[in-house]
Amino acid sequence: MAARGGPSAYARSVLRIIDARTGEPVDAAPARRGLTRIEAHTEGFDVTALRILLVADLLVRALELGGTPVWALLDEERQQAELRAGAAALGVRPFEDGRDAASGLGEAQVLHVVREGGAEPDGVRVTVAPVHSEAPPAEADPAALRLALLSRRRSVPVRLDTAALADAHDTLVRWRRAVAGWAQRPSRPIPDEVRTELRTAWEDDLDVPGVLGVLRWVESAPDLPDGARFETYAYADRLLGLDLTHDLGTSS
Repeated sequence: MAARGGPSAYARSVLRIIDARTGEPVDAAPARRGLTRIEAHTEGFDVTALRILLVADLLVRALELGGTPVWALLDEERQQAELRAGAAALGVRPFEDGRDAASGLGEAQVLHVVREGGAEPDGVRVTVAPVHSEAPPAEADPAALRLALLSRRRSVPVRLDTAALADAHDTLVRWRRAVAGWAQRPSRPIPDEVRTELRTAWEDDLDVPGVLGVLRWVESAPDLPDGARFETYAYADRLLGLDLTHDLGTSS
């Protein structure tokens, strides 16, 4: 995989996100490294609301990987218990209650994660397309559901059906087994061009499908040491939150 042009993989991370109000990309983190506040506006509890929380979680992870302090809030008065339980099952880290956010913490950037066509708060709006579900999420493996929701860019609607969830489950099983096997080989550093491809993808309006595409390439790339495959998957999982090291110690 050829590295794209631009700065070194170890240069300052710059996550840029499309502001739905203007259609223009903006820096998700201020240049002076101040605090970024992320507010998730779910408008009730459904699968699209869970996708909103997942996108907010990805923003938190991406910014923290770049060294930016983040304050994550859930701005919702209804069905908070259901939202928090569903988010926890998906591996979304807890959000503070947005009703306590009026005073602020001197944040330099505010990102509002909202559903497409939903609320229009002041500040940068990060819109999330709807989820059309034919399979009740409660019956799905949470990790497979997370991967299925990650498989499309946030601006693209997701259709959750039995086939989509089965495909996500099979991919997770295969990757976790592969990671467990690679872990038994000598460790090797992530190639610079692979690290650059990963960062370039998620810093481009949170292109998570692009990250998944890099992992698919790494999975079978010729002449790539297994130790480097392991380190690549473990590094990318800091963003993806798929517990790809789940099977460590179980591979024969």
